[in-house]
Amino acid sequence: MKAIVVTDQAAGTAGMTLVELPEPEPATNDVVVEAHASGFVPTELSWPSTWTDRVDRDRTPSVPGHELAGVVTALGYGTTGLSVGQRVFGLTDWHRDGTLAEYVAVEARNLAPLPGDVDFTVGASLPIPGLTAWQGLFEHGRLQAGQSVLVHGAAGSVGSMVTQLAREFGAYVIGTGRAADRQKTLDFGAQEFVDLENSALEDVGGVDLVFDVIGGDIQKRSAGLVRAGGTLVSIVGPPETRPADGQAIDFVVEADRAQLSEIVRRVRDGRLRTDIGNVSTLDHAVAAFNPTERISGQTIIRVHP
Repeated sequence: MKAIVVTDQAAGTAGMTLVELPEPEPATNDVVVEAHASGFVPTELSWPSTWTDRVDRDRTPSVPGHELAGVVTALGYGTTGLSVGQRVFGLTDWHRDGTLAEYVAVEARNLAPLPGDVDFTVGASLPIPGLTAWQGLFEHGRLQAGQSVLVHGAAGSVGSMVTQLAREFGAYVIGTGRAADRQKTLDFGAQEFVDLENSALEDVGGVDLVFDVIGGDIQKRSAGLVRAGGTLVSIVGPPETRPADGQAIDFVVEADRAQLSEIVRRVRDGRLRTDIGNVSTLDHAVAAFNPTERISGQTIIRVHP
């Protein structure tokens, strides 16, 4: 099968190469999925799990990518809940070969059924942004109706999901970004926008929840905006500064079949929109991940037409 592999951590996305690999065999509780569309997060090339296994052994050449949508082609021993020929989507294990390949072996529990009226490209764009937003808002942020949420990077793939879900659950959403992101942020449902390059973040006042995808100085300043009993949620590592009377949480997104089903249900009935900026093919994936100009939205690789 065709697959993208990486062998040199220092090379970044430029070090990705298209090769031929053997098709994977399903282990116990696995399925093999014929990937129709796959997602990739460039930061995963800095994650230790891309380069080593759980006991710190080198596992290169490794296949990156952890989001996929496709069709089940084989079941491992003991696998239940899915069947051959079923459309699925989900989030694969961080320490195993990923989804930038024609076939992927993945634990069945990491996948959810993909309805027939949801395109594979859309399905592949949902797992990381959707689950990150869901878990950050509801599991870690314990969002309640009527609360205020400050969403950094609100025009991005994660931030736009956070904005939409928070609005649906009755929150007041303030999105941040660059000046060029204003209209996109408001279109996704934010009630206010803060231009981080030209406006004072502190003018926002107190908020109940900060959802941070940026880190650094913006995160430190945001901690001071969290009201008593509120929460700073980070997906960019442990916060260096904690709210005076609240809590700070960082987390790594996890696969969850029930949450995936909730997310795709909202896509089907129009409550949730994805943010796909570019669709490429596996043959042209390396170029797609090394664009000559900035692309707004996720890049999705269409593996099988």
